[in-house]
Amino acid sequence: MSNIAIKAENLSKAYQLGEIGTGTISRDLERWYARIRGKEDPFLRIGETNDRTSKGTSDIVWSLKDINFEIEQGDAVGIIGRNGAGKSTLLKVLSRVTSPTAGRITGKGRIASLLEVGTGFHPELTGRENIYLNGAILGMRKKEIIRKFDEIVDFAGVERYIDTPVKRYSSGMYVRLAFAVAAHLESEILIVDEVLAVGDAEFQKKCLGKMGEVSKGEGRTVLFVSHNMGSIEQLCNKGILLKNGSINFSGSGTDCINKYLISEQQNAITDLSTIIRRKNQHFEFTDIKFKDSGGTYKNEFQIGDDLVIEVFFNSTEHFKEALMSRIDIGINDVNNHRITWLSTSIFSNKIHTENKISFHIKKFNLNAGLYNITLFCETDFGELDWIKNVSKLTLIPSDYYKTGTLHPTNQGHILCNYTVNEHA
Repeated sequence: MSNIAIKAENLSKAYQLGEIGTGTISRDLERWYARIRGKEDPFLRIGETNDRTSKGTSDIVWSLKDINFEIEQGDAVGIIGRNGAGKSTLLKVLSRVTSPTAGRITGKGRIASLLEVGTGFHPELTGRENIYLNGAILGMRKKEIIRKFDEIVDFAGVERYIDTPVKRYSSGMYVRLAFAVAAHLESEILIVDEVLAVGDAEFQKKCLGKMGEVSKGEGRTVLFVSHNMGSIEQLCNKGILLKNGSINFSGSGTDCINKYLISEQQNAITDLSTIIRRKNQHFEFTDIKFKDSGGTYKNEFQIGDDLVIEVFFNSTEHFKEALMSRIDIGINDVNNHRITWLSTSIFSNKIHTENKISFHIKKFNLNAGLYNITLFCETDFGELDWIKNVSKLTLIPSDYYKTGTLHPTNQGHILCNYTVNEHA
């Protein structure tokens, strides 16, 4: 018996920009004649890939193009990519909210989907009434809703407002109740778009725990779209990376995240003069570069490599006259949580150089992944320049401990220099 929960074959979705219609009666007749003969729309062939960063020549774009994948029952699949890559469109097609232009989807089991805040809710109805309404829309029987009603309300944490019309709910309360209903439906497939970003940190953690329980504990299939790579890595064992409506990579969740982060590195800012920020006329960061121990400039290093970070700047005599001056480098993860910090103030309370300073790091022991770099300069005159996410630095896996075993990428950011001794 097949263990495939969802199978997509040559799945494509085209959208027409501007007004519906080809523009001429003759072309509309050609389209109508093709349709009654069961043929493909001849004018879809002029479509372009969905690259939102460039101006196209066609009024037809492919939001999805030739998507093929198989998802097994019990898999938790993270779907990632840049804005406009086709993630939400794919979930809408899988949820049967919209039909594909070409290709087909096969699957088995009920699908519970949460694609937008308040989907299926009626603003004039109370939370209690909307639980019954939304549950019915998702395919739950009334007895099933009654049996799980208290559990749904408890999970959502809106018991005090359960008999209040949902039009008076905040967006966070909306998504709490909507997710609670979808998560407690005994469906074989749970599809969740990035609506969880509306909830607070405590509820996001609660939702991730519930989805993990649904996938690992109950053997149900979960499809999850999020820009939070930490959540994807924590929940998903498999991943699909979309780019301009096509699958750029599919594999394990960790490999998919690494592929995405490396591709994002290419979008790092290189011309600091183009960055709009508040800065002082007496100091300005002009460039940042990374080089290895051999003097080669690059942005990708292995765990444990020696690394030099060179910071370039322009300064005036006013900067040199300061009694205290410092330059800091903040190294953050992809969610912009501070991982470590480098500062000239640790070694000296004043910068004496005029336009360049170097930070030498021995055996860089951060775990594999993409890191955002922040630059900051301050003197006793005040803050002079501060650029967040000025550049990106990628660390790739290596045998840091020389044991033949790689450190897991989901086990923290820091690799400690340690040994293990066994005692009888």
